[in-house]
Amino acid sequence: MTKLSQDRIPILEALNRFKQMRVVPFDVPGHKRGKGNKELTDFLGERCMSVDVNSMKPLDNLCHPISVIKEAEELAAEAFGAKHAFFMVNGTTSAVQSMVLSACQEGDKIILPRNVHRSVINALILGGAIPVYVNPEINHELGISLGMTLTGVKKAISENPDAKAVLINNPTYYGICSNIKAITDLAHQQGMLVLADEAHGTHFYFGKNLPLSGMAAGADMASVSMHKSGGSLTQSSFLLVGNEVNPGHVRQIINLTQTTSGSYLLLSSLDISRKNLAVNGERIFQKVYQMAQYARDEINQIGDYYAYSRELINGDTIYDFDVTKLSINTLNVGLAGIEVYNILRDEYDIQVEFGDIGNILAYISVGDCQRNLERLVSALAEIRRLYKCDKSGLLQYEYINPEVVVAPRKAFYAEKESLELKKTKGRICSEFVMCYPPGIPILAPGERITQEILDSIEYVKEKGCSVTGPEDMDIKVLNVLKEVK
Repeated sequence: MTKLSQDRIPILEALNRFKQMRVVPFDVPGHKRGKGNKELTDFLGERCMSVDVNSMKPLDNLCHPISVIKEAEELAAEAFGAKHAFFMVNGTTSAVQSMVLSACQEGDKIILPRNVHRSVINALILGGAIPVYVNPEINHELGISLGMTLTGVKKAISENPDAKAVLINNPTYYGICSNIKAITDLAHQQGMLVLADEAHGTHFYFGKNLPLSGMAAGADMASVSMHKSGGSLTQSSFLLVGNEVNPGHVRQIINLTQTTSGSYLLLSSLDISRKNLAVNGERIFQKVYQMAQYARDEINQIGDYYAYSRELINGDTIYDFDVTKLSINTLNVGLAGIEVYNILRDEYDIQVEFGDIGNILAYISVGDCQRNLERLVSALAEIRRLYKCDKSGLLQYEYINPEVVVAPRKAFYAEKESLELKKTKGRICSEFVMCYPPGIPILAPGERITQEILDSIEYVKEKGCSVTGPEDMDIKVLNVLKEVK
């Protein structure tokens, strides 16, 4: 097969040709290249509005690509080492859901860690697959959930030989990686597909000395958030497919939920960013690693904070670690991660990715610079000096092993009733409760509500986490399955 030129940017090239054609628009969008919405054009700029266009012959069609989008997909597949790559403009959420819906039909089992993003459980609700959870172990010092153990996956497979797929986080939000190669080999021996949620692993495909990517490990599908570490616009992602999966079937699944009006702003950003990573990725992510390591070293010299890295690797629950992640434990400062998050934003104008019970994550990318890192380090040092207190009373970890009583789909659509939060103990939840970000549910549909879970919900509310999911946005009541009298 002839190697493609990664310097090409087919969608961008087509848009530039289109702009030169001076086409008179009697199609959508109705702003007509920005002329019909002056305020929006003044805000975004004429260059942006001029390429916010609809699918047409010169620009191809995302639902059924035959020209420039098809060529862009082929370039992306080669760059990522996949058989096929799909451009996703409904976010990585739609890529994750398409993976699960492609692999599993209603009633099929899927093996997965419980510390998955809500999009995975949403896919179980949409498609009716049954989760078999491999509950992650907890690092109690850091208060974080870890990767799936090979032993845990083996046990799940032996007890559920009829499962259709295994899903892996590669990596977790904090940078923790499971042994994806061994898990993939094990699953394939049993005829199961392997799905990699690589929302935070785009750089694995291009950087040196980073954890193994899903496609390199032999995974059958991988969802990749290009907009996170890849530099494309928010909401743009890739869905990668390996050799044993029918891309035609996957496209049909994608087209069930993905928009028929794909944004050319998002599509071109994916195409441009793919080219940048394919040509410059190794250099880019070497710089990102160096910046992250510099910040880690400086933060660890402050005292009480712990910016962790590869020293955590144990060959099992932490098989590898993503060294570009700047994950920082705050518990020894006497502050919950969300409290440090809020102080950084409200008092120092520093926005980090998220804060949870015991950690913050500062996302480092090619767009960062040394000066901003120094500002972050200085702010953390000052926060310690001004706010350090006794850590007694802080919750030590966020993840709670769930008791799954009813399948997510059945619970979500079941007859339900609303109860005050404190009165729901022992009942079966029919909705989600989670802190966002990162979007990992504290409770999911079909799980029993325990006192420990209720205490955790009250704690994160009190600390100022953005708690999302339930119908009641104030989280004063929860929907639970109606009891049979």
